[in-house]
Amino acid sequence: MNAEQKRQKRHEKRVMAAARKRRKEEKKAQPQSRKKSFWKTFAVALGIFLIVLIPLSFAVNSFLDSSPFQGGGLGDGLEDVKFEVLVDPNSPFFEEFSDSKRINILLMGVNPPLTDTIMLGSFDPETDRVDIISIPRDTYYYRPGYAETEYAQFKINAAYQKNPLNTAKAVSDVLLGIPINYYAVIEYDDIEKIVDTMGGVPMYLEKDMDYDDEWDNPPLHIHLKAGQQTLSGEDSVKFLRFRHGYAEGDIGRVKAQQVWMKNALSQALNYGVLDVAEVAFQEIESNLTYRAMLSLGTKALGIKPENIATYTMPHTLQSEPPWYVYPDTTGIEELLREIYSIKPQTTTDGAISEGAIGGADSE
Repeated sequence: MNAEQKRQKRHEKRVMAAARKRRKEEKKAQPQSRKKSFWKTFAVALGIFLIVLIPLSFAVNSFLDSSPFQGGGLGDGLEDVKFEVLVDPNSPFFEEFSDSKRINILLMGVNPPLTDTIMLGSFDPETDRVDIISIPRDTYYYRPGYAETEYAQFKINAAYQKNPLNTAKAVSDVLLGIPINYYAVIEYDDIEKIVDTMGGVPMYLEKDMDYDDEWDNPPLHIHLKAGQQTLSGEDSVKFLRFRHGYAEGDIGRVKAQQVWMKNALSQALNYGVLDVAEVAFQEIESNLTYRAMLSLGTKALGIKPENIATYTMPHTLQSEPPWYVYPDTTGIEELLREIYSIKPQTTTDGAISEGAIGGADSE
């Protein structure tokens, strides 16, 4: 081996040694590099989560907890209503109400400043059943602060005062502390638009309905003929406002409204709930949120017309002015036992509360 070959051999050894040294250094530095890369990726992901996803989550929740209804709001500067579920701890059915999955919605037909129609719709998601309890507008409900001679102020339709919470408290009290989850306030113009959207409401009128009131604003003229027909939005409003031709007075009117309500619900289910809801969102005032409607909508898909039942609040009638409708506490208890499938207690006297007359507001 000559001198040149020896120098080449030494050079190769030095190159190989340098390569081995670099590989060792790279191998030693690799875990630290991966560790730095991991923390860099984690930091970027965390930043995205904090900057984008958390606000997005709040935005989604805020949207779901908002209401799609645009029906004019509460008006007169009244702020958002604190509408908590009303469960009276003194109710004889407190435990049953608290444990039930039923969803109760208070429907108020308003002819300002009074509630002309009051109905409580109770939906059972486990059986797909809807029970509707009508509360007569002349139901006696004591409210402090009025003289004994201000008879109209002690009717439940006067409790509204442009605040749905007032009527909700009154209805909950009358119905033995029943919880109320949501409300909907509907004016007659709203009903007319919604009914026209779904093609009218089929009704059978047993007799002609004729009434004129020139003093109303605007003047009210009702002239509907007997027989099977489909009531338009305008005629539906006239039918619902008709009061003076029923043998049972306000109770007869309530029964007629129940038939109309049941037919209207069936028509809406047959026509298409989404199309009706689109108009309702623009016309009705309600605290129903998107979240609640998504939940209710998915659970209510199985509702059939035959699963809708209507009731009138058990009562006794005053046979002279001011014609109060007095809640029958014992009858109301029996009705709620039926709707909520509550077994009767072995003792009854202690289970019956004092009811709505002189209730919580009379303290």
